[in-house]
Amino acid sequence: MTTDNLPARTPNPPATSAEQPWPVRTVARKVAGWIDKLGAVWVEGQLTQVNARPGTGTAFLVLRDPAADVSLTLTCPIGLVRGAEVPIVEGSRVIVHGKPTFFLGRGTFSLRVDEIRSVGIGELLARIERLRKLLAAEGLFDRERKRRLPFLPRQIGLITGRASAAEHDVVSNAQNRWPAVRFRICHTATQGALAVAQLIETLEMLDRDPETDVIVIARGGGSVEDLLPFSDEALCRAVATARTPVVSAIGHEPDTPLLDHVADLRCSTPTAAGRTIVPDLAEESARIAGLRDRARRALGGWVDRERRLLDSLRGRPVLAHPHRELDRRAQDVLGLRQSARNSIQRTLVERTSDLSHLQSRLTSLGPAATLARGYAVVQQVTNGAEPGAGSPVLRSVADATPGTRLRIRLADGAIPAVVDDPEP
Repeated sequence: MTTDNLPARTPNPPATSAEQPWPVRTVARKVAGWIDKLGAVWVEGQLTQVNARPGTGTAFLVLRDPAADVSLTLTCPIGLVRGAEVPIVEGSRVIVHGKPTFFLGRGTFSLRVDEIRSVGIGELLARIERLRKLLAAEGLFDRERKRRLPFLPRQIGLITGRASAAEHDVVSNAQNRWPAVRFRICHTATQGALAVAQLIETLEMLDRDPETDVIVIARGGGSVEDLLPFSDEALCRAVATARTPVVSAIGHEPDTPLLDHVADLRCSTPTAAGRTIVPDLAEESARIAGLRDRARRALGGWVDRERRLLDSLRGRPVLAHPHRELDRRAQDVLGLRQSARNSIQRTLVERTSDLSHLQSRLTSLGPAATLARGYAVVQQVTNGAEPGAGSPVLRSVADATPGTRLRIRLADGAIPAVVDDPEP
């Protein structure tokens, strides 16, 4: 909104109090005086109500801001509405020139209009193009932010007009592909002044529904003015911030509102949307049957391959006749046992022979053999000692004085004796 001239800033009015309040007329007069100082302005918006009754001189209109829930009441001569070159109807985008007015009797504010201009197609397209560049610069059209649709959604939220061909195309084509598909259908205005607000409200409601896995916004074809709500900035930003994937199915193939660029998936027609959001039951059944056949063949091939491997392993000698190898190893064990026994016996014989030779040598060298050849061992028996093996051996006749007791040991025993008179 632009202004031709704005009033100079007025000083603050005198303060009021509970003891000195202003009457209603004073407040209304001051407000009217301040508004009256405002200059005429040019205002753009969308007409949501046109009341031009025959027989009256004044037409009453309501001008709404499409991007916000803000409206203005307009009054103008009825001839300004009836004599317009382009029909002024509800939903038209217009630019009006008027002066703000405050009516004291009703305490209402309105804009007294003296000129109404319809926004042309060229201007609408130029504005849509500027908005498209703005949204693209913010990244709302980037592929990275677009989400993939679920393979088989539990519930599909459908936003469309009541009893519209778009609703029939989406639902019938989806049910033909997947008969068990569930829809939550919400009817809204799809053109006119109320379309954007209803579309945004319904979109937010479906986005909060945990059962809804995908949202479809569908409408049939139409003129640029008819499809203008689907290029609204507020609706595009609402779709961009939605957590649920959104599918745009607006108009025919050539129609490309800004919603097509912001949505997660763009379908050229509502019919295409019905064929895209759900899989084809016949195709999926055929694909499952093919996968089952492939799995069956793969499993059969694997079993045959493993069976051939087992047959080849079973045909090996070690598995075909396992006792043969055990018998051969048993013979080896018996041979080793016999070899060990023979070796031990040989060692025992050799050691027995050596022991016999050593025994013979010891016997031949021992005193018993000498005694057996006729020799004797003479031992001196000391006084008080018992004659035995511990008595000293007599080695010289000088040691045998007369009266010495002797023990003469022979091969087969011992003889006691007493020295009588030794011979030198």
